[in-house]
Formats: sequence, C-alpha cells, structure tokens
Amino acid sequence: MTSTVPAPATRTAEGSALQAVLLDMDGTLVDTEGFWWDVEVEVFAGLGHTLDDSWRHVVVGGPMTRSAGFLIEATGADITLPELTVLLNQGFEALIDRALPLMPGATRLLAELAAHDVPTALVSASHRRIIDRVLASLGPQYFALTVAGDEVPRTKPHPDPYLVAAAGLGADPARCAVVEDTATGVAAAEAAGCQVVAVPSVAPIAPAPRRTVVTSLEEVDLTFLRGLMTL
Repeated sequence: MTSTVPAPATRTAEGSALQAVLLDMDGTLVDTEGFWWDVEVEVFAGLGHTLDDSWRHVVVGGPMTRSAGFLIEATGADITLPELTVLLNQGFEALIDRALPLMPGATRLLAELAAHDVPTALVSASHRRIIDRVLASLGPQYFALTVAGDEVPRTKPHPDPYLVAAAGLGADPARCAVVEDTATGVAAAEAAGCQVVAVPSVAPIAPAPRRTVVTSLEEVDLTFLRGLMTL
C-alpha cells in the first residue's frame, strides 16, 4: 500500500456523514475488464486452448490467483499458476501501454472529490505493478492511498482490502462509499460494512440493502454519494 497524497486522514467532507470514497479500478475507473479477457484468450490460445466465453463471468473482478487458477483447471493447460500470472501481467501491461480508456465520468468524479477534499482511495485486486502503471494515466494526485491485491492477505471478495483502505484514511467503513463494477468487488465492500454503488461492467448486479445500482459513473457525484449515508 502506498500513500500518494498527504491528505489529513480524519478530515470529512464539509460536514457530511460521508467520511471517504473508495474506488475500484478495472471496469470502474478504467475500461479494462475487456483487456483482461482478451489477454487470457490470447495466452491460452498460445497454449493450445480455446476459452469458453461463458467463463468470462466467472473470472471477472476476482484476484488473479482465482481467475487464473480456474482457467488452468477448466482447460487442463500445462502451465503453473506463477508462470501464467507472469504471462497475464505482461500481456495486460502491453495493452494499457497502447491505450488506457477511462470510464465515462471518471475524471469528473475524481476531480470533484479532490476539489472538496474528500479522502479517496483506489482499491484493486490487480497487482501493485499494474496499479502503478495505470495510476500514471489515471492521476495519482487524486488518491490519498492505493491498495493492491498482492498487498493484503486476502483480496476481494474478502473485506480485507476495503478495511485496510478505510483504516488508512482514518474512516469508519460504515461511513465510506465504495464504487464497484463486479459482484466480487461488491461482496468485498459489503462484507467490510460499506455503502456500495454498483456500476456493472460485464455481468448484471441487482440492487440490495446498502447497495445502489447505476448504469454509468456519470450518474455519480458528491451529492449522490453523500445521500447514500442517509439510506
């Protein structure tokens, strides 16, 4: 976990009950969920295997150990998990070096949170090497801290990443708004006790208590996030 902005950890948003905003990365802020699947398809093709498109919903949003492990077992590919992890990370880095499309509304939301001094964290199941590469384009100045999937004992769908992020910002998880795009990330945030905004990217996500579903990040602003604390 690295701190990128020395924002006061206990500062709240202008009297609001909202204490911090915690954001997922792939599929939430950057349009890269499809990148991971493209890389997985390409890598397994090189190993002589064709991935079933229905598996995309199984591997989306999870830690690499889970998604890569599933694909090895499903295909019977002759490769170890560490070997596959290296190939997938290398392939993904090559794609984001060529293009890194942001989700609609991402830059506007991050700028608004920064302008109002709302403590903000990036919480991703991706490895640190990937996060740091994406941050160069996304804007490290927008985040008081970042949490990578390979820096916590248990990553999503466990609550650990969001608990670590809330603690790092000095915030009560129940007063944190989390923005996620997958069921795996939503499960992690809800297990941590956070209020969740789901912006589904690949698979549908149903509304639920303490969970609000929107169709685009463009529907989310500071007023919207503050309003979640009264639900």
